[in-house]
Amino acid sequence: MRKDIHPENYRFVIFKDMTNDSTFLSKSTAKSTETAKWEDGNEYPLIKLDISSSSHPFYTGKKMMVDTAGRIDKFKKRYAKK
Repeated sequence: MRKDIHPENYRFVIFKDMTNDSTFLSKSTAKSTETAKWEDGNEYPLIKLDISSSSHPFYTGKKMMVDTAGRIDKFKKRYAKK
């Protein structure tokens, strides 16, 4: 295995699924400017997710409507030629 290719700055981060407001605590190197309090009373960086295993149709077995029109508009706006 190659040495020194993996990050060493793992820390606990709260991930929040914005679809159903579920949260979970895990280790990550993802950067965040927001923080939130966890059940243990400590404050951790907050990463907001569009979808996670708690809202994904494959894991829940339920169909859900996805705002594709809004996503398409957001994509076009982001990558529009200037």
